Amino acid sequence: MGVAHIGTIGLLVKNGQLPQINLPVSEYTSYSVRAGRDGYEIKYSSNDPKTMVSTRDVETRNGFFGIGGRSDVRIVTERGVEGGQEGKKMSAETLECIKAAGGGESQGRVVGASLGAAAAPWFVGIPYVGPVLGGFVTLFVADKAGEVGGDLAMQMKGCLPEETGL
Repeated sequence: MGVAHIGTIGLLVKNGQLPQINLPVSEYTSYSVRAGRDGYEIKYSSNDPKTMVSTRDVETRNGFFGIGGRSDVRIVTERGVEGGQEGKKMSAETLECIKAAGGGESQGRVVGASLGAAAAPWFVGIPYVGPVLGGFVTLFVADKAGEVGGDLAMQMKGCLPEETGL
């Protein structure tokens, strides 16, 4: 009885009346399929969504060396999507802004590290925690000077935060 039952199931699967549906699928496609003995219905949408919206909150410093305080800026961009790829390429201006920010940040870190190293001996004399504080001061000043140098280089180039993605 069990062998006959398995044989019957095998025949039904082999001679199935339901259609085999093989749809091209990517991360930007959507589809729904309803199949039955009477037929089937397919709703298929390729390259869905047609546009991609991205929202980003950026904190910027105002004024020279950030003296004017900070402000929060919300940047909303909407781009077309073609074949699963974003349809926007990097422009020459954006590349120049990124290069300027990187160069300014590295120069600022060098200057900040030298200033932090000059200030470190003041902290090294503190018992037990002095050497740790001296290293911390050097790294902290280097990081802050790197941020200021990057911002200063971007301001001198006339770059906006939304152009660089920084």
